Formats: sequence, structure tokens, C-alpha cells
Amino acid sequence: MPNEKTFNRRHLRDARRKRLNAEKTEQLGPMMKAIKAVHSVASAPDNLERQRAGQELFSRLVTPTLGIRTDSLILSGKVPAEWISVDHGHDRNRAVLYCHGGGYACGQLGYARILASKLAICVGSDVLSFEYRLAPEHPYPAAIQDALTAWDYLMYMGYGARDIIVAGDSAGGNLALELALHLKEQGRRQPRGLVLMSPWTDMTATGPSYTECAAIDPMLTIDYIHSVREAYAGPDADWAKPCYSPLRADLRGLPPTLIQVGTNEILKSDSELLYDKMHRQNVYATLEVYEECWHVFQQMPIHKAAVAMDNIGRFVNRLF
Repeated sequence: MPNEKTFNRRHLRDARRKRLNAEKTEQLGPMMKAIKAVHSVASAPDNLERQRAGQELFSRLVTPTLGIRTDSLILSGKVPAEWISVDHGHDRNRAVLYCHGGGYACGQLGYARILASKLAICVGSDVLSFEYRLAPEHPYPAAIQDALTAWDYLMYMGYGARDIIVAGDSAGGNLALELALHLKEQGRRQPRGLVLMSPWTDMTATGPSYTECAAIDPMLTIDYIHSVREAYAGPDADWAKPCYSPLRADLRGLPPTLIQVGTNEILKSDSELLYDKMHRQNVYATLEVYEECWHVFQQMPIHKAAVAMDNIGRFVNRLF
């Protein structure tokens, strides 16, 4: 049992942490406070139906529509998908395979259309997004199986691996990495590159930003992370396994990777640690950290999102 001195130290440390978090919350700008207030209601971990409905509503509010064409299809008779294209001339010899976010528990084609449309515009290529099966109804490995189905469809359509960029945000960033790792395990060629926006790379949730940014993250909480990882992998999963946490995998041989993250998100460490490990394992990687930005800020109609998307376009075009 801890003695009284240890208890008092712990009590003082907890009080100091609460005070610092309160001070950080007060420092949030008006937009960040508004996002935090709205999203804290919509992302309650025990109300999955409301989360999914909220994402669909959000997608209708912010998805670009001018100059965008959508074509629906079913991959291998089982995975709903959608081609996103720009109406003006673009390169039809390459494509982006986009994996949407949502904690593996939320996200449909409507929600995916937000970033899929922006990617089509900034990269100048057709974008294939797909509606992978969601947890808890369809836990691991359903999502990665569906990602492989989407990859195989692109191969069937005549694209080569080197013609494809795989992009993903949040849990979709996790899925993009896991897809690349599965291709590596199968001895198949890697995509031309990876684009990861606020990727969820470490389900152990032990990086320093999970506590340092807890008060200033307007989107995510540690309770939410715990809830969706349990829905995805079960309550007794070993979160450190590379099949859940690609940060813990052997990353050698993965393609050039662009990582974008905001300073105000609890997943910031997931990006920073991934970048460090990629460099140690001789994978070309670029990390962009955006000041005063939140989880997957690229979705929003703000200047920093436009800058980030322009940088994605430049990164991809340098690869080809």
C-alpha cells in the first residue's frame, strides 16, 4: 500500500495537472472552443448511432461540390465504394486509394467524400474511397480485408502498385499503414507513397501527447480512444501487436510517406514517433506539424487546411 507521503505527492501532481489543463482550455481560441463543445457531444463513446449520424450531417455541410463527380460501385460484390473525380482534365493513369477515419467504428461513403474530394482536387487524380465494415459489428480484421479487396480491385482495373497513392486519416491512417504492411508480408509491391493525416498508429495510447494535449484537443478524448479500440479488437487485445499498432511493426520497405498532424491533438505523439521510427528504419518520411490545429483539421474550410492539402498535392506530384 502507498504510504502517506507517496499519496500526498500523487495528490499534488494530479492537482497540478488539472490546473494546467484548465489553463490550457482557457487559452483555446473561439473556433477551438466551439469545436470542442460540439464534438464532445457527438463523440460520446457510448452512443455509436449518434456518432455515425453526426458524421453524415457534418459531411453534408463541408464536402466540396463544385467540379466534383461521384460514381458508386460495389467491389467484389461486397464492399461499397465510390470514385471521386474532378470535372476538368486530370491524370487518369494514377489513382489515390483513400481510407476514411472514424475510429474503425464510424464513417460511411458520405463522410469519406469530404477528404476524398479534396484529395482529387489537390492531387489531380481519381480517388477511390470504400466503405469498410465497421466495429463493433465487424471487428478486426474486417477492415483490413476490405482494404485488400479495394487494392485488388485497382490491380484488376489495370493500375500498377506504383500508380497508386494510399491515403488515410485517423483510423484510416492506421488502415493505410496496415495495408502497406500486409502487402509487404505477402511479398507484393508497395504503393508509390503514403499520405497520413493525423494517423492513429499506436493503440497502446502511451505517447506523451495523450496527457499533454488532453485539455486542448477539441476532438478526441482518452475515453473515446479506449472505447473504439475495444470495439475494434476486443477488451482483451494486446494493443502493442503490430496488427493493431503499426508503430510497433517493422517499417522497413514502406514507401515515401507524408505525415500531417496538429499541435492540439492527443494523437500528436503517434505521428511524431512514427516519423522518428521511419527515419531510423530508412523509410523516407516528411512530418508537418500545424500550429493550433486539431485532429484531421484538413476537413475544415480554413486556411491551414488549404495549405495542408496544397502540400499533399506537391508531395504526391514529386513522387510521380
